[in-house]
Amino acid sequence: MSTVASAPGARRTGGASVLSPAILRPALVESVVKLDPRIQFRNPVMLVVELGAVVTTGIWLAQATGLSDGDQPAWFAATVAIWLWLTVVFGNLAEALAEGRGKAQADALRAMRTDTVARLADGGTRPASALRPGDRVVVDAGETIPGDGTVVEGIASVDESAITGESAPVIREAGGDRSAVTGGTRVLSDRIVVEITQEPGGSFLDRMIALVEGAARRRTPNEVALGILLAGLSLVFLVVVATLRPFVDFAGSGVSTVTLVALLVALIPTTIGALLSAIGIAGMDRLVRRNVLALSGRAVEASGDVDVLLLDKTGTITFGNRRATAFLPVAGVTERELAEAAMLASLADGTPEGRSVVDLARDGHGLDPSAAGAQRAGVEAIPFTAETRMSGVDLPGTGPDEPTRELRKGAGDAVVARVGDLGGTVPDELRRLLDGVAQEGGTPLAVADGARVLGVVHLKDVVKPGMRERFDRLRAMGIRTIMVTGDNRITAARIAEEAGVDDVLAEATPERKLELIREQQRGGRLVAMTGDGTNDAPALAQADVGVAMSSGTQAAREAGNMVDLDSDPTKLIEIVEVGKQLLITRGALTTFSIANDVAKYFAILPAIFATAWATRPGDDGPLASLNVMDLGTPSSAIVSAIVFNAIVIPLLVPIALRGVAYRPVGATALLRRNLLVYGLGGLIAPFIGIKLIDLVVHGVLGA
Repeated sequence: MSTVASAPGARRTGGASVLSPAILRPALVESVVKLDPRIQFRNPVMLVVELGAVVTTGIWLAQATGLSDGDQPAWFAATVAIWLWLTVVFGNLAEALAEGRGKAQADALRAMRTDTVARLADGGTRPASALRPGDRVVVDAGETIPGDGTVVEGIASVDESAITGESAPVIREAGGDRSAVTGGTRVLSDRIVVEITQEPGGSFLDRMIALVEGAARRRTPNEVALGILLAGLSLVFLVVVATLRPFVDFAGSGVSTVTLVALLVALIPTTIGALLSAIGIAGMDRLVRRNVLALSGRAVEASGDVDVLLLDKTGTITFGNRRATAFLPVAGVTERELAEAAMLASLADGTPEGRSVVDLARDGHGLDPSAAGAQRAGVEAIPFTAETRMSGVDLPGTGPDEPTRELRKGAGDAVVARVGDLGGTVPDELRRLLDGVAQEGGTPLAVADGARVLGVVHLKDVVKPGMRERFDRLRAMGIRTIMVTGDNRITAARIAEEAGVDDVLAEATPERKLELIREQQRGGRLVAMTGDGTNDAPALAQADVGVAMSSGTQAAREAGNMVDLDSDPTKLIEIVEVGKQLLITRGALTTFSIANDVAKYFAILPAIFATAWATRPGDDGPLASLNVMDLGTPSSAIVSAIVFNAIVIPLLVPIALRGVAYRPVGATALLRRNLLVYGLGGLIAPFIGIKLIDLVVHGVLGA
């Protein structure tokens, strides 16, 4: 399989400006290519505009060649035709620019793909492109992993920067939830055996390229529904304009076919029709630039409507491992003495918890392991084992009269048993300290120097900084958060209160997670969750938005409808914000499109009927009051409306691609802002724009 060479930051190229020549030039060409009616057929609104452009062009050509005199001068038909064509081109350009950013990302990935040679575990070699599911390959340090798969033997440090853009290596090992590897990433240390899981041409990288190019993007249900609405409006206005011909003939207003076509284009929602596809593509692109691969367009849209978030406690709300937070000495022992003993006893403890004890002693008390005698000759480190449940160190005395110190740190009952075996006495205070830490939801570790008890180290889950603020933001969005953990209820309740989540599911099993999601969905709520293990797969598949970690198991990645390439569980919050921004952008520009049609009515309708019932020559007629913008002539009014209708599309392209700024406020506040900014703005801007264009058309050209 073709894979991508390691290149930190490779996927950042998609952030290029849409005005850069590399994106703009191909988009201009593509906007002309998309004039093909077979392509426009997918967008009924713009198809109507293109048909109108064909009709007005035909009328102009007939006038220019003398086949027809027409009801209005040839320049009028030519001007309307040109701007109708530009309206379609501008709509195509919006879509092409959105696609262009994705293609820039895809080209960057494709340019770095190389066909590697895989070493099979049973001997021999095979090109990566010829690997099949079930093949086992050996990858040593410095070599590129030839295809997507699962580590079945060994443990190694892997550079995934070519995919995630992050330079920090990650650990991949057999038999756990961190066993999935991606083709194109590079092994930095050790040796692993990988079982290939990808089908030919179906690697993770291939899916990324297809996604960012837009080839795999399907229109979401909401987008389809809005498209049907726009098509229905276009059909209604087409019938209205077609039946208007007998009325204008009866009124004797002398309205031409070109004017009726201009009226039709002004009536239908061309602005949102032109930008709708670009908004959807840009939403997907924003997720990709956040290193999230959406395997379903519906999932992107659903993320904007999520009501409930299920978040795993460990690694999401809290740090991945419990950390030492306090030293609790017994009577007669100073806190510094306990900290020094616990630090030395933890030097041989390679677990994250053991390292956190050393960090707390160093940062909280300024202790240095080397200065405390850890480098002394004859020191024997006692590593932590599952059998002893303790770690420690034996420090020989500095003189013949100083005995060896046997420092131990570990589970309370294990240390108590050792102290008893050595003939020591366990004070009641130790038991009170052990029970107190446990009741607070923490993990107590006892520390002893030989037969003498020193005190307790308090380990606990530490909530990540800023989590309460994040959950406050989600609550402001109207989203309920539920923490999911396998901890007991006491521990879970304490963490939930500290983090600020709305609810908690303690002692969670795969079955309980699944039932919780189904219960929420039966209540009409949309549920999102994140996970990385095989036990998360059922819940990920059931959730409306299931975000699997790229570092997780193959089962989790296949069950979810999104994959987070950074394997950052808190990314779920960003995904929700991107989804809401997509929906808000679509709603805002739809509001603007419908609102700015009002000004076009006041431009074109007076031009058609203002003089229809004039009682004498030169009289403006009773409907002249409709000309609230005081436009120069019927011809300049129609041309001004059509010109504004065209140029507003490229002016709104940056908003469609960037998205409307989203703030976590309630639905009522969002609706109010939408109406004030885009509704009122869409109502006022065309009056100003059409009037300014009319001043140019009527004043300068004398039309």
